[in-house]
Amino acid sequence: MRIAALTVLCLTLAVIPAVAQQLYNNGPINGTTDAWTINFGYIVSDTFTSSSNGTVGGFQFGVWEFPGDTLSSVDWSITAGENSGNVYGSGTASGNSLSDTFISSNQYGYNIDSIKVIGLEVAVVTGTTYWLNLQNATVPSGDPVYWDENSGPSSASESAVGTIPSEAFTINGSSGGSGSTPEPSSIMLFGSGILGLAGVLRRKLF
Repeated sequence: MRIAALTVLCLTLAVIPAVAQQLYNNGPINGTTDAWTINFGYIVSDTFTSSSNGTVGGFQFGVWEFPGDTLSSVDWSITAGENSGNVYGSGTASGNSLSDTFISSNQYGYNIDSIKVIGLEVAVVTGTTYWLNLQNATVPSGDPVYWDENSGPSSASESAVGTIPSEAFTINGSSGGSGSTPEPSSIMLFGSGILGLAGVLRRKLF
């Protein structure tokens, strides 16, 4: 019984995994008002402020595409300024790290799709403003791709015209860090529990 109780205690003291959650929401996909080009050299940037200390694991955003198009890749970055300043993370989302889900067609004949990007690991701090920048989006046809405008709460800009209404996106991740590296105090607690269990086993066996 003592061994079982100590085992439960050790498991309780083990590192608690980070909680997957939505770190920021700029509002739903609109799909009917306007959208901004994120290829052909144009860059669209939106601010976000994390709801907690944590790690950005991915993001979702709405796009307008020509019928039959499916997003193949998009370049992203998270920076301190409007596509400038410190770069906290950047990359190209494609393949298994990117998915394109059709939602509907709008009155202008465009398909409205939801794009999901995963595989990021960018640390963020509560109360700090960051910029999500999207550019160099590609579809097999070579057509334009547009980031859906929803006039959400963030500030936004487009590289050619400056300030614009903000776009539809959410930032997803985990609170309390990436969840992959235990904090030192957690390691010590878990280690002491294991040593205690070893001591009990030694008394039982010898």
